[in-house]
Amino acid sequence: MSVVVTGIGLVSALGANAGQTWQRLLSGESAIALRQPFSDLGPRPLAMLGKQSADLDPLLITAAQAAIQDAGLPGKLSDCGVVIGSSRGHQAQWERFLTTGMIEGWESSLPHMGAIAVARQLGSQGPVLSPMAACATGVWAIAQGADLIRSGQCDRVLVGAGEAAITPLTLAGFAQMRAMATTGCYPFDQRREGLVLGEGAAVLLLESAAAARDRSAHIYARLLGAGLTADANHVSAPDVASHQGGLAAIRVCLERSQLTPDAVDLIHAHGTSTRLNDAYEGELIQTIFPPSVWVTGTKGATGHTLGASGAIGAVMCVLALQQQTVPPCVGLSKPAFELRLPQTAVRTSLTTALCFSFGFGGQNAVIALSTP
Repeated sequence: MSVVVTGIGLVSALGANAGQTWQRLLSGESAIALRQPFSDLGPRPLAMLGKQSADLDPLLITAAQAAIQDAGLPGKLSDCGVVIGSSRGHQAQWERFLTTGMIEGWESSLPHMGAIAVARQLGSQGPVLSPMAACATGVWAIAQGADLIRSGQCDRVLVGAGEAAITPLTLAGFAQMRAMATTGCYPFDQRREGLVLGEGAAVLLLESAAAARDRSAHIYARLLGAGLTADANHVSAPDVASHQGGLAAIRVCLERSQLTPDAVDLIHAHGTSTRLNDAYEGELIQTIFPPSVWVTGTKGATGHTLGASGAIGAVMCVLALQQQTVPPCVGLSKPAFELRLPQTAVRTSLTTALCFSFGFGGQNAVIALSTP
């Protein structure tokens, strides 16, 4: 059964909606700035929505409502499935519990309650899932939603992820790992020094092609297939010795999407701007794909939104296919790899796009989309 994208909703530090984010991205702008949201922690480059750190549920609900409105559907959809994930969930609320010593309302902060908040807003009585796969969460959510449609359980599903990751524990944890940048985010660049945390949420409305046709819906893209694997290797580092987990995820995605490597026009890379990840991805791409494939990453503009990053990357792929434009790899000035990396927006013919996501624990997720 064919699955299509009929609505998108996006909230990022770069823009309050998908259109604003996309236009600022094409202009090469970045939302990253030196910020100090917590007085007991020093300033860091961050991509924040406002002066104070965001809360998860409002992010998810805003993105979900935007996707439904964009799809031309009513605000209440009782038969719509919901697959919404987050890698950190309501961690900020639990940190406040520890600070105040009060845990009133703790049940609303359980890991799956972001998905429940969206389902309640929607009035959904269909399946509600809340995947958690570290930074691969967003792509996992999209793949699971597509499976609900292909299995006949739903005609339409809201999928995506959100992250409100600017918390003292998250900042201190990544700093302790020496994974955070001190000046900025430069994916695939010679001067890359680490990741920059960001906030945001992205939600897509998926429908069966038949349901979309029946209501004459605008179709952004087709969702072809996904590859989901795990390295079983290390708590935080990819398997740089064999690359087998990442290679398997790409190959499974291509097989299920009935694509050959030379049929892929664009890859939205995970592109964290860390020494290890970018080198790992560069080798994966060079092993499988021809030099002609465009490779971009948008974390230099939006920051690394952890569990939401794959969903945001998928929205960027959808917009790239719709607009026939490769978005720039913001932050890139001196490429460290022999990849076709754009430093400015490029108008070109695009038919297929892949979105890569890699998470702690060796989570590998790849999804393929195409023009309608």
